[in-house]
Amino acid sequence: MEPQNNISNAFCSSLLLFSMNLLFLQHVSTATHLGNETDRLALLEFKHQVVNYRDGTLNSWNDSLPHCQWQGVTCSYRHQRVTALNLRGHGLVGSISPHIGNLTFLRFIDLRNNSFNGEIPQEVGRLFRLRHLNLTNNAIGGAIPVNLSRCSELRIIELATNNLVGKIPPEMGSLNKLVTLFLRANNLTGSIPHSVGNLSSLEQITVTFNNLEGSLPIQLGQLKRLTYLSIGVNHFSGMVPQTLYNISTITSFSVGENLLKGSLPANIGLTLPRLQVLGIGANQFSGTIPYSITNVSELQVLDLPENNVKGPVPNNLGDLKNLRILNVGINLLGTNTSQDLSFITSLTNCSNLQRLDLDGNNFGGELPNSIGNFSHQLTELGLGRNQISGIIPQDSKDLPTCTIPSNLGKLQRLQQLLLYGNRLSGQIPPSLGNLSQMYSLFLAINRLEGNIPSSIGNCQNLQMLELSQNRLTGIIPKDVMSFSSLSKHLNLSQNSLNGSLPQEVGKLRNINTLDISNNKLSGEIPGTIGDCSSLEYLNMQGNLFEGTIPLTLASLKGIQHLDLSGNNMSGEIPKDLGSLRFLQYLNLSFNELEGEVPTKGVFKNASAISVVGNTKLCGGILELNLPPCPTNVKKHGRPKAFKIGIIVGSVVLFSMLMMSFGALCFWRKERTRFSSGNLIGSGSFGSVYKGSLQQGKERLVAVKVLELEKSGASKSFAAECRALRNIRHRNLVKILSYCSSIDSKGNEFKALVYEFMENGSLDSWLHPEIVEVNTLRTLNLLQRLNIAIDVSSALHYLHNHCETPVIHCDLKPSNILLDNDLTAHVGDFGLARLHSGKTNDILQQQNSSIGVKGSIGYAAPGMILSYFVLDLDHRYVSFS
Repeated sequence: MEPQNNISNAFCSSLLLFSMNLLFLQHVSTATHLGNETDRLALLEFKHQVVNYRDGTLNSWNDSLPHCQWQGVTCSYRHQRVTALNLRGHGLVGSISPHIGNLTFLRFIDLRNNSFNGEIPQEVGRLFRLRHLNLTNNAIGGAIPVNLSRCSELRIIELATNNLVGKIPPEMGSLNKLVTLFLRANNLTGSIPHSVGNLSSLEQITVTFNNLEGSLPIQLGQLKRLTYLSIGVNHFSGMVPQTLYNISTITSFSVGENLLKGSLPANIGLTLPRLQVLGIGANQFSGTIPYSITNVSELQVLDLPENNVKGPVPNNLGDLKNLRILNVGINLLGTNTSQDLSFITSLTNCSNLQRLDLDGNNFGGELPNSIGNFSHQLTELGLGRNQISGIIPQDSKDLPTCTIPSNLGKLQRLQQLLLYGNRLSGQIPPSLGNLSQMYSLFLAINRLEGNIPSSIGNCQNLQMLELSQNRLTGIIPKDVMSFSSLSKHLNLSQNSLNGSLPQEVGKLRNINTLDISNNKLSGEIPGTIGDCSSLEYLNMQGNLFEGTIPLTLASLKGIQHLDLSGNNMSGEIPKDLGSLRFLQYLNLSFNELEGEVPTKGVFKNASAISVVGNTKLCGGILELNLPPCPTNVKKHGRPKAFKIGIIVGSVVLFSMLMMSFGALCFWRKERTRFSSGNLIGSGSFGSVYKGSLQQGKERLVAVKVLELEKSGASKSFAAECRALRNIRHRNLVKILSYCSSIDSKGNEFKALVYEFMENGSLDSWLHPEIVEVNTLRTLNLLQRLNIAIDVSSALHYLHNHCETPVIHCDLKPSNILLDNDLTAHVGDFGLARLHSGKTNDILQQQNSSIGVKGSIGYAAPGMILSYFVLDLDHRYVSFS
């Protein structure tokens, strides 16, 4: 019986063990289910705090799917617990729910590139398994949670580009597994806590663009694995701890724009052998550039500007084969001797060199010819504000001697050439015209002479040209005045240039500043100056200009500073200058102007204008102390009857011209009945036909004939006339005339006559109806960008520089017309309205269906720019 009892006992034991395992599994299953439910509810609370998501990211977060299948959610395979939350770059707006702390299995959180606000919840400290936290590029405020130090498994903390305030918590020093700490671009204050030295695993730390201060803790030298140190643009002061220079693993050492002082160690090239970036600019460093720096074979960036570094530049910098940027500008380098620039020849061995800035030092001697042998990768060359001088021979004996080597023209990728503030003499080499990618050329404050080479006109990307304070002579080349790219400034002042100002000056449509003062320029100021619609600063004083002040100056709606003093200008002061609402300074002194001084606009402020030295002026405000204008003598000495006769004659002549033009329109309508073969488009209120006018030579025009039987056509005609009567801009379709008459059947007839645009509408280019591969018209990216700029310029003028702002209300590709040069012109003002300035009226219209404007294809002005650039494959882009 004993064996039987043993079997029975064994069976009972097995049964008991099975039961216990069953109960355990049931408990685990119940716990897992409860945990899963906790995760699901926490995710729903997270979604509840998100008030907007642009691409439907969280639409899947509902009961139709298990939460482990929701977008951006990753779960563990075994227990189905949430381990990762990846929602980066989805445009999420809202705050981070404290319930995120219930996702206790989370190891990875990536919410970067969204619009989260509020604060980082303290509950994040519950996530004891968390390894990676990335909240970069949001709008999160508040302080860094102290509880974050409880997440002992953290390897990566990235909180850059937010609105965090307060101090860096010292408690973070307990995160001994932390590898990366990115806190740049916040509003953090205080100092770097000493406890950071306990982060023995730390490899990367950046706190740039904050308000941190104090000295750098010596404990930073304990970070033996550190490779990336970036603490620039703060308020750190004192010495850099010498122990930092002994961390041989460092590849990037950037401490620029602080208040740090001291000098670079003489053996830095030996103690930091892996260094790739050394940036100490805009501090108070002194001493010399260590010669050992040339031992750092991987060095790419040597950035030391705006310090007190002195002495010579090492001659063997050419050993740094990977060097891309060398910036030692605004220091005390050089001794104003002939050997100061000998290191330049060595730099020609740096085949990757892109930027060389030696500006603002004490370099003397001659500019070596070897400068033309620099890497073709070079884009910026700055040698301004030194003592460079001397004569350097050219490559050809037939050319005149010149201190600017002609072989600079070999640097095809050069974008910025700064040689201003030296002692350079000789002529400007014509070879500079080969630098087709150059956008900034500064040769001012030298002793350059001779003519301005017309070849500079080949630099079609030039945005800034600075040739002032030299000894240049001759005329201003027309090619130099034809830069449509010049958008910042052109300064030719304080030279000896002569001749007239070319008519081509009107092609400087995007120029902000034009300074041709203190030369010997003569003749009349061309009326095309009024086409420079972006001009804000115009200096023409100290020349020999004569004739009247061009009326077109009143077209410069954004002008702020205008100086015509010290010339031979005559005639009256144009009253329309008083309508320039942004004009803050006007100097017309020492000319031969006469007549009454206006009293509106800038003329109301005696401190903003100067008219002294014009003995024939009268009137104006009392502060100018000018004699009153005679009441019985008109401004040009003409009798009153003479002027009245001129006015009456002009009115009669204008009336006769309008009647003749109306008859011409009527005759052509009856004769051709606007043949459908001339139809070039149709709109809501009429059709547009191609026609011609005989005015000496045939001139093509576009005639918009209103279909008056359609509701709103007459209002459209009136609105367009009202909108266009007082506006003028290069990017608006120009109205030549109008017809308003009665046809042979007694019906009312109205038509508008415009300039003809050879290349039709933008819509016909973006979405052609005829799909023939060999004839398909396309716009490249540069053309699209230029069109976008043209349209923006027109809208800026309509909204900000018209006496009464104009709202177009129907901007779309079919209403943007292209001329022969593909310059864009905004047209069709049939739905336009004038902005009375009454905000309440506009808001009321915007909030009611009556105020809705536009037609099919309409896009808000702020969206039209995206349309041009994105529509690369001729498909419509949705703006919804």
